[in-house]
Amino acid sequence: MLTGKKIAFIGGDERYIQTINHLAAKNADLFAVGFSEVSFDLINLHHCSMDEIPFDKIDGLVLPVSGMDETGHIQLDFPKDKTELTIEIVKKTDEHCIIYTGTANERLKTLAKESDRKIVILFERDDIAIANSIPTAEATLQIAMEETNRTIHGANILVMGFGRVGITMARLFQQVGANVTVAARKQADFARIHEMRMNALPIDEIHAAIDETDICINTVPDLVIGKKAIMRMKQDAIIIDVASKPGGTDFDAAKEQKIKTIHALGLPGKVAPITAGEIIGQTIATLAAENV
Repeated sequence: MLTGKKIAFIGGDERYIQTINHLAAKNADLFAVGFSEVSFDLINLHHCSMDEIPFDKIDGLVLPVSGMDETGHIQLDFPKDKTELTIEIVKKTDEHCIIYTGTANERLKTLAKESDRKIVILFERDDIAIANSIPTAEATLQIAMEETNRTIHGANILVMGFGRVGITMARLFQQVGANVTVAARKQADFARIHEMRMNALPIDEIHAAIDETDICINTVPDLVIGKKAIMRMKQDAIIIDVASKPGGTDFDAAKEQKIKTIHALGLPGKVAPITAGEIIGQTIATLAAENV
């Protein structure tokens, strides 16, 4: 339980509605900026402005999945607006206050460092990334079904990367009957891929499989699908890139070759906001209870 804990939310999308409900059920005292259009039946939630947050009493400061932009502003969704978070504001909090954010750019990291406050970057944690890989993979399968004119069963799928998302992605497509090849870097990954009865190849040798690939799915946030590979792809093949910006695909080359390419960002929040919000809420609840 979080009885006695005071947590402030500054912005957040549809996922955070569920996150707020989860923390409220744990008896946390919550303050929400940017949710005035959302009706919560919660006695321990306080709709407020930035000026009304008791910063000197809060234990946690929750920022949106996107963190803040390069100008120091935070996106508000309900209604659409922006607010600014400055070092002066953060310094009003007690030194034990923790900043929770989905992602963090250099400006936010610098703000946390200069204000001497701990920052938890949620999407860098294994527990959240692995849990989020499930709605990411399900949404990718949905996109693949909608954007192709063939069944996934029997299709040749190339998954780039065998990390937290890549493993779940490869397994799901295999389970629906696709012929899955996984491009990875580590010998241990090759062994695991073979154990899972899928094909494996080094990530810099995708030319060996790209010619026959129907759907190429990238999970690697580095350029791994370059122009040479794209030029070898079938004209009716598609690329679904789920890696964070800028992705791992040469999108200009794909456009030149007229290869359909979809940069599918933030899939958990788009297709399963309740599940995604619950995942975030469970993690923050655990960390807040432990003062981590």
